[in-house]
Formats: sequence, C-alpha cells, structure tokens
Amino acid sequence: QVQLVESGGGLVQAGDSLRLSCTASTASGRTFSLYGMGWFRQAPGKEREFVGRISWRGGTTYYADSVKGRFIISRDSAKNTVYLQMNSLGQEDTAAYYCAVNQKPLGPPSSRWGREIEYDSWGQGTQVTVSS
Repeated sequence: QVQLVESGGGLVQAGDSLRLSCTASTASGRTFSLYGMGWFRQAPGKEREFVGRISWRGGTTYYADSVKGRFIISRDSAKNTVYLQMNSLGQEDTAAYYCAVNQKPLGPPSSRWGREIEYDSWGQGTQVTVSS
C-alpha cells in the first residue's frame, strides 16, 4: 500500500501563491509502480473535484479548466514527490487538497485522468484557506 503525505497548506490572502507537496512511500520501503500523481480538492459543502495530474515518466500535465494558467504541477522523481504551485489564489480555491497516485497507465491526457476511480491511494489532505 502506497502512503501519501501532503504538506504546505495554510492561510493566505487573495492574490498570494502557495506550494503544496506530496510524497509517496511504502511502510516497508519497497519500490512500487508509479504512473502518475494527481491533485484533487474539496471545498466545504461540495464534492471533491479534480485539479490536475502529472504523468510520472514523461511529465505530461493536465489541468481542470478552473485552475489552468494559475496552477502548475511538477515532480521530483528521485524523491517520489509531486508539487502543486498555486498562483493568483482566490477565495474559490479554499478547500482541502488531496494528492493521489496511479499505479497503472492511463494513456494520453483525457477526462479519464480526472476520475477518482483511476487513483489507487490517497493522502489525508491539507487545508488551503484564502482570505479576501
């Protein structure tokens, strides 16, 4: 079982930037297959929604329209870590942010990349609150 730990959340003002991190590992220290890592978020009273994903081998990214142009996903393969750089934050970005891992290939970017069922393990989430 892959374990994911997010960090970097906090309280910021509208217009600020914030970077989240998520590191994947196993309790046994064994290697594991990793095809991609994604970010999702859940605002109070709303369903969890897809934010973006990065493929692990090629680094291809795919974003939800709501964050495209403001958020950037990157990875450090050596550290099994994915980053979510969030710029020009607005109150609508207030949510708990979750990272998740794919352990199977999903093919080229498509709506499949945004489906929760395609992800095998999830982190506990980190809260991001944007004040006006």
